[in-house]
Amino acid sequence: MEYKDILNLIKSINKSDLTEFKMKQGDFELVIRTDKYVKSGTTVVSSPPQVVQAPPAAQQVAPAPQVQSTAAQDDLTSKGQPDTSSEKAQDESSAGKGLIEVKSPIVGTFYRAPSPDKGPYVKVGDQIEVGSVICIVEAMKLFNEIESEVSGKIVKVMVDDASPVEYDQVLFLVEPA
Repeated sequence: MEYKDILNLIKSINKSDLTEFKMKQGDFELVIRTDKYVKSGTTVVSSPPQVVQAPPAAQQVAPAPQVQSTAAQDDLTSKGQPDTSSEKAQDESSAGKGLIEVKSPIVGTFYRAPSPDKGPYVKVGDQIEVGSVICIVEAMKLFNEIESEVSGKIVKVMVDDASPVEYDQVLFLVEPA
């Protein structure tokens, strides 16, 4: 499906009373959800449509170099160099605990909540199930809901809210159920 076809589809769905649209063609899957609701015969739109697109494996691009997050910048030593000893210790300890890494399926901007005035989808200590929405990654003005592929407990949020993320960058550490 071409990009312009997806845009035309979004416009058509936005003009209609549909609240969800799903389409699958081979490896390509497209889900469009809106927050519309009908009240007394009048359609009220509370937010723009959100598009969730799972690209086929053949179209995925190679990961770009990781961008150092602000949390990592806070761990600088007095010489201005990153304090990698604590990061390596955390990585080794999380691998030893059998934690699962939830990674970003696309490049974009990471958001923990559906909007700035609402609470985050998940917090440290929350139990998640397969298919539950855990965050949003905005790419090209499309808000892609990221769903969990594992069940378990959120142990750590690895990315700051409203930070850029790369393809395959770790977003959460999850202790499997």
